[in-house]
Amino acid sequence: MLKKIHNFRLNIMSKFKFAVFFIICMFLLQSCKGMKPGDATKSPPDPRERVKRNLEEGKGFRLNDVVGKRGRGGDFEFASSNVLWRASLDIIDFMPLTSANYSGGIVITDWYSNDNNPNETIKITIRFLSNEIRSDALDIKVFYKTCTSEFKCIVSQKTGTIDTELRKEILKRATLYSDEDKAKNFKPYVTTPKIGGKD
Repeated sequence: MLKKIHNFRLNIMSKFKFAVFFIICMFLLQSCKGMKPGDATKSPPDPRERVKRNLEEGKGFRLNDVVGKRGRGGDFEFASSNVLWRASLDIIDFMPLTSANYSGGIVITDWYSNDNNPNETIKITIRFLSNEIRSDALDIKVFYKTCTSEFKCIVSQKTGTIDTELRKEILKRATLYSDEDKAKNFKPYVTTPKIGGKD
């Protein structure tokens, strides 16, 4: 009887381990889904040159850098490291925000009165479709609320100069931030001489 109970427990444990392993594999495969392959035409053919460029642009790490930081705590990336996010919040900082959800990738402003038309208010939503600095990375919608009386308001979405100008200004500011970050993270690549004096 004890042997049967023992075998039953072993059977359940092996099934549990398999289920955990399966869930972890599914999670890892799902996380690779959004990855894009690199453009081979933009990368130098020499691997040492690729390593040098990536390290100089802050896209990699060296073991010495990691060991040197031990005991000081890790470096964590927050929303402030996303240049499109920072640029968008800077451009619309004059408007009150209803929601700014970085994990959801959306910014929603509150209704803001139009200086040209006192009966009209404007609301803007910015959805982030990509972290890359390009025009299709932002989905900008502008809503207008026109009130003829206190209880009669019409809300409509319009495309025009506001969303075009917003997109242009956000991309311009994001490019500026990206260039500043690259300059700040630039570290000259120093090769370590190998034993025997050969590269």
